[in-house]
Parts: sequence; structure tokens; C-alpha cells
Amino acid sequence: MEIENQNNKRNNSISALQFPDDFNDELDWWLDKYFEYEVETSPDTQKAQRRDITLFLEFLYTNYGSIKRSSWTLKVSRAFQTYLKSMADSNGKPLRNDRTINRINAHLKTFAKWIHKNKPFTLFNPMLKIKLSESGNELDIDNAITPEEREKLLSVADNLLNLNSLSRDKHRYKDKDKPQLKYKRPYRDKAIIYTLIETGMRRSDVINITLDKVNFKTKKIYIRGKKISKYQISKLGINAIKDYIKKERENDYDKWQSNVLFLPSSTVNRGKGKLTPCVINSIWNRVCKEAGIVGKTPHSSRHAMGIYIMKKTGNPAAIQKQLGHKNPAYSVQYSKVLEHKIEEILLDR
Repeated sequence: MEIENQNNKRNNSISALQFPDDFNDELDWWLDKYFEYEVETSPDTQKAQRRDITLFLEFLYTNYGSIKRSSWTLKVSRAFQTYLKSMADSNGKPLRNDRTINRINAHLKTFAKWIHKNKPFTLFNPMLKIKLSESGNELDIDNAITPEEREKLLSVADNLLNLNSLSRDKHRYKDKDKPQLKYKRPYRDKAIIYTLIETGMRRSDVINITLDKVNFKTKKIYIRGKKISKYQISKLGINAIKDYIKKERENDYDKWQSNVLFLPSSTVNRGKGKLTPCVINSIWNRVCKEAGIVGKTPHSSRHAMGIYIMKKTGNPAAIQKQLGHKNPAYSVQYSKVLEHKIEEILLDR
């Protein structure tokens, strides 16, 4: 997947980072290099990242008289937390809520981690012990599908045609291949399951995919909203979509005349040629039942993708890019996966 290529690209960028002869080790230099080598988020997100990090640099210079890398310590990071929470308007109302402070800290965490990877801080990463607030931003990461559950779900999806989609008339088709029931769409449903699992896409994005926004060559799916979201999909996922287009979609298109990728069955009497979140839930729940999986939702596959990317790259920015989190505080929460992994490693010593 592209995720691994991104990781290799970052590793190459780190080795290519050159320090000038007059290197002063100041954080504004590091900030410029961070955006040059590391940051690959959308233009709007980059504006927020630069604004948040610059806010910290201004705080550092105003209160400590320096923006050298050596000036950034855990003590400074904690003082910055106090500063963020103490700012209020004339009526005493806080200027920044927990969500905004989480976003600022998430941007600082990824920035500090990148610096530490290139040129370690004297003691340790100064943002390492800064925790994000859990109010209103906590993701249910523990409800992610496991790798074993992923395999079961995809296996059931592969077999949907044979499960409940063929005619059950034993007498009429005694010596013949049973035809597919007219209202069943096993190839579409398989492609939907693969899209959810192999991209981490939200239900609302799945139902809004248009055929012209699927790039089969690069294996990318683009979703148009307030901004364009880009999802990388695996080879297995793109092949499932190809099968659906080749074997089922055309008949439904004749009725709906819609550019939406996943169409309702032509046997549906009402509608506008577009699936609903309830239909996605129904497909997901049916596959989960066949796989013997309980308590998992379509969003569980989104969390699983976040965990997968974190384990592969260790970089919350890569998660933010794939899953399209507007607030990086959500992406940073997947870091606890690595914390658990470290605990397991040390306990096995």
C-alpha cells in the first residue's frame, strides 16, 4: 500500500536532511524543514499546523528569550499548557476549549517527535508526557476489528454469492445452476465490505463515492465534500470494486442513471439512486453474523485502519492523511497502540 511507500519516503527524507554550516539549531529552522520534508496534509490543515506551532514558538521566545531546540523542555511544555488554559476574554470565558487545546498539542507532539527522530533532545521528547484531554475527543479504538476478524469478514464477503443470493427453488433448478435472486447484490455488498475495511472510510463517504472519482490505476478514491478527501485502497479492495462494476452495476444503472458507485438494486421502487447509511449497516451486520462477530460496527473497520497505519509508520500524520481527521487529536490517540506494544515487549523480557 501507499502507506509503506510514504514511510520509506520519510525515512529517506530524514537521511537527506542537511544541517547548514551556520546552523543555529533554532526551532523556526526546524519548522521550515518539517513542512518541507514531513508534512503531507491538506493546505487548510497545514495552515492550522503552522499557526499552532508558531503560537508555541512565540510563547517560548516571550517567556524564555530563546527559540533554540535546547530551550524546549518538558517544563516549558507544561508551562505552555497552563498558558493555553489561562487565556480568557473580558468576561472570563476561556479563549480555547479542550478540543482546540488538543489540536494544538497534537500538532506539537508530531512536530517534536519528528525533531527528536532527526536530532534527539538532550533528555527526551519534551511533548512525550503531555496528555491530550479526553473530554469530547475520545475514540473507541478498543472496538476496532482485529486482524483475525478482518480475515473472517473478507472471507464471508467473498462467499456472499453462495450464501443467500441464489434461488432456493430445488425443483425448478434441480439439474441446473441456480440463478441469482433478482433483488440480491452480492458483488456490490462484497465491494462495500472491502471498501470499508481496506480504506477506513466512513459510511457517509462510502455511499457518496462516484464512479469518476475512483482511480483504478493509482488505487485512490476521492470524495468531494467541503474539501476533497483522498483514500488509498488495497489491491484486494479495488479488485472487488472492479468485479461489482463488471458483473452487477450496469443493470442497476439502466434504472437509476446515477454516477454514484454503489447503486440500489433496480428492484427497489423508491429512492434517488443512492444507498443510505442504514443499508450499509444492514450489509455489515449480515456479514458479521455470518462471520460470528458480535459488537463491531462499520466504524470498527475505520479504527482498525488507524491501528494498522500506526503500527506500520508510528506516525499520526499518516493516519490523519488516510482517515481525513480534521482534528489531529483524533489521529494522535492511536499512539496508545504503540504504548501497549512497548509494554508487551518489556513484559516479555
